[in-house]
Parts: sequence; C-alpha cells; structure tokens
Amino acid sequence: MKIAMGSDHAGHTLKVEVEKVLQEMDVEIEDYGCNCTESVDYPDYAQPVAERVAAGEVDKGILICGTGIGISISANKINGIRAAVCHDVFSAKASRAHNNSNILAMGERVVGPGLAGEIVKAWLETDFEGGRHADRVDKMMAMEEK
Repeated sequence: MKIAMGSDHAGHTLKVEVEKVLQEMDVEIEDYGCNCTESVDYPDYAQPVAERVAAGEVDKGILICGTGIGISISANKINGIRAAVCHDVFSAKASRAHNNSNILAMGERVVGPGLAGEIVKAWLETDFEGGRHADRVDKMMAMEEK
C-alpha cells in the first residue's frame, strides 16, 4: 500500500509520529511536507496529496493540520476526493465503511500521537461496505459534475 502524506506547520509533529506507525505497518509513504514548524499554508500541502490520490497514483492520503478542518476542506476541492476529518476510531471506521473516504485528515491540536496511530490503523484496515452506501457515494460524487 502506498500513502501520500502532507501537513502544514501545525500538523508537522503529528505527521512525523504517524509516519512511524505507517512504517511499522510496512506502508510506503510519499511525503509532500511540510517539514518545518514555520508558518505555511495548508492548501499548498493538501493539493499535491489530493491530486495523487485522485489520479490513482497512490492508494490513499493522510493530511494533518492544527484541526484537520482546513486541510480537509482544501483536499475536497479536488474532484474525486472524499477527505474525512476523524478524531476518533469510530469515525475513522465509518468514513471508510460508509463513505469510502480516500483521505484521512486529523488535527494535531485535537488528537495525540497514540490516538492518531489507532485512528490510522482503523482507517487503513476498514474496507468500504458498498451496497446502499455505494449509491450514496455515487450521488455525492455526481455533485462534482454539476
């Protein structure tokens, strides 16, 4: 599995911790930065990750900022992206099982590294259920065409 990752300055420390979890899981990582704690703009890091996911060049993406909100909104501007902000394991599983999310967003100011690792594992290990959820995801994605 190949994951594209990105963060802004407010998510950099948690991104480093999440990368360790992914390495333990033998997941290949494409790191799109940032690699600093100096102020940067989260759309600059959300866009390349989202574009790689949308193009099918990686399996999924993980984005981290202070809250997960700004970076997920930015990623969702790219057609084909279903970025979900998850700050608990239940939401992470539901975002995959019911919404077929392809980018996980988290906030460093909201979750600590231990919980973030649990969220990432749950998100990666949960499959999309399809069925009635597939119809809903199809309707959601058709909204991009309007």
